[in-house]
Amino acid sequence: MRTEATQRIELVFGLFDANGNGVIDIGDFDLMSKRVVEAAFDADESAKDAIRAAFRRYWVTLETELDTNGDGVVTREEFRGFVLSPERFGPTIGQFADALAALGDPDGDGLVERPLFTALMTAIGFGRTNIDALFDAFEPTADDRVPVATWAEGIRDYYAPDKAGIPGDHLVGNPAT
Repeated sequence: MRTEATQRIELVFGLFDANGNGVIDIGDFDLMSKRVVEAAFDADESAKDAIRAAFRRYWVTLETELDTNGDGVVTREEFRGFVLSPERFGPTIGQFADALAALGDPDGDGLVERPLFTALMTAIGFGRTNIDALFDAFEPTADDRVPVATWAEGIRDYYAPDKAGIPGDHLVGNPAT
């Protein structure tokens, strides 16, 4: 497993622990889902329902696959198994990637504008400098938009333990400004 993947997964654990209590539980996913939906106030209800369903599936998958002692929470140690078995999580990540990227395209033109991308990524918990570096790494158009498909693929790549030098690496640490 690549060091970059380990760093990415450690960051995700901290983001998923939305209430900061040191473990991940259903309440964290409900809180994050609420924040993301609120940030996408212009999105239609079907897009909001899709991201809610994706967050719910994400939690169910984590609980089913990683909660080894059945206590209803996923610890940091249990979560590390996530990156070690990407084949168990591919469909869940795919649903989440597609739903989040589509949420960023309320007008349905296939492109995500920087302000909404920033709002959604901020709602998840990423830092502004890192968000801007990621958006720039997606090579936006002249009018500062990125294809929905590019963002969705970037999310999938983020969870791949064999990937390095990907746009998502900009979310970890402090990118050069």
